[in-house]
Amino acid sequence: MSDPGNFDEPPSKSELKRRSRELQDLGWQLVELPAAELDALPLPDALRDAVAAARSITSHGARVRQRLYIGKLMRQAEVEPIRAALAQRGERDRQRIRREAAVEQWRDRLLADEAGAWTEIARIVGPEDLQHLRALVRQARAEQAASRPPASARQLFRRLRAALPDPGP
Repeated sequence: MSDPGNFDEPPSKSELKRRSRELQDLGWQLVELPAAELDALPLPDALRDAVAAARSITSHGARVRQRLYIGKLMRQAEVEPIRAALAQRGERDRQRIRREAAVEQWRDRLLADEAGAWTEIARIVGPEDLQHLRALVRQARAEQAASRPPASARQLFRRLRAALPDPGP
């Protein structure tokens, strides 16, 4: 008696459609990449040309056809390096977002005048940066009290982003 799970069945039609859709989605991510990042990827010339053409297409129907064509070209390309590059880009974006959130927390703590926050930031930044941060916080509070646009709070954010060490990967 033979084991029913012991032989290879061809993929179902639904599975083939899922794979095709995944490749189309992956290819469309290439269209949305900045030009410099796209140039860094090892893509076949036909795929690179199709992606470049897709960027200039404005008609909905033409974009749908181009998406299908890019998916077809993706079936012929080596997709693992593309997936890895896009995953790495996603991780860099997540790290940048976490860093921005941390800087925002520092700004909010300093604007709230937490005593512990000033002590901690004094250990991290130099005395000249600390003095400038204090001045920006005073200006930001004054703007907030006067219901003016938060120019100093934005400047404080930029100064904190420059002064705080990057945690790295």
